[in-house]
Amino acid sequence: MTSPSALRRQRDKARVRDRILDAAREIFATEGYEAVTMRRVAEAIEYTPPVIYQHFADKATLIEELCRHDFQQFSRSFNVLANVSDPIDRLRAMGLGYVEFGLAHPHHYRVMFMNPAVLTYGEKEGMGQPDLDAYAFLLQATEAAMQAGRFNPELTDPHLVAQVLWHGVHGIVSLHVAWPDEKWPAVVDPRAKARVTVDAIMHGLTWRAGTSAG
Repeated sequence: MTSPSALRRQRDKARVRDRILDAAREIFATEGYEAVTMRRVAEAIEYTPPVIYQHFADKATLIEELCRHDFQQFSRSFNVLANVSDPIDRLRAMGLGYVEFGLAHPHHYRVMFMNPAVLTYGEKEGMGQPDLDAYAFLLQATEAAMQAGRFNPELTDPHLVAQVLWHGVHGIVSLHVAWPDEKWPAVVDPRAKARVTVDAIMHGLTWRAGTSAG
């Protein structure tokens, strides 16, 4: 049995690790990859650089863990939608859920989807597994709807359909994250824009099949 003092040390270590990741994420999201250094991260959480090195061997290891952590959190946010039996309803819910995640976690979103430096860290853990990879989950729902004849007959490439939905909602989130205080031409709730966008995309993909999400 682990002693109370050992458990406390584990919790303290986990809290410091989380603070390191939070600080690195904010620097990465707001200033870019080159701005992230072990010294900058240490200064941000008011520790000395050796403390950072106790948790991460170097900058590459830190950024790799940051990307892994954030993509896993993103994927887990969709797990509850596995219970939505109708694939069209599931796709619609995914589109809205994607926007909600981006609005709630703008720094996560900037790191994952608005910084090319992330691509240098290769495939994320669980890639291709629907319970661990959000794109695989999206593709699975797309393929289920396609096999059930729910899309217009000329749509035969599940990647094309999945990416049309993904890229449509990405535009809403990325513009809001880039310009959160947008005042021109008029302030419109990004969630309202997401609902209209998702409805329009789903209608366009399904109207000839007579199964529009409505």
